[in-house]
Amino acid sequence: MAMTATDVAPLHAAACLFHGFSDPSRLVILRHLALGEHRVTDLVAHLGLAQSTVSKHLACLKDCGLVESHAVGRASVFSLAHPDALDALLAAAEQLLELTGHAVTLCATHGTDALAAEGVS
Repeated sequence: MAMTATDVAPLHAAACLFHGFSDPSRLVILRHLALGEHRVTDLVAHLGLAQSTVSKHLACLKDCGLVESHAVGRASVFSLAHPDALDALLAAAEQLLELTGHAVTLCATHGTDALAAEGVS
């Protein structure tokens, strides 16, 4: 049975959401924000990345609806938009990784070797 546009639309949205999780730095940011609100400068210090890079990752996460921000003086303070749901999702991902024996790292399309070939560490 062929998939229809109605069948594919929710899958496209899920693929876009999971793309938000596709960068290790974004996952570190999310894990750090699970500890509480942080300013961009706090995240820059924690990650050791350039401010522009952290800001780009935060913009992606905000566009995905995963983080939110508010101004405190001249600084933007970021927090998780849905902390309980994110915690449940990451716990489920960890469980799935345990069940698959981390086979995803061996995937020819998205695994460690594929990322190295693209120059992604």
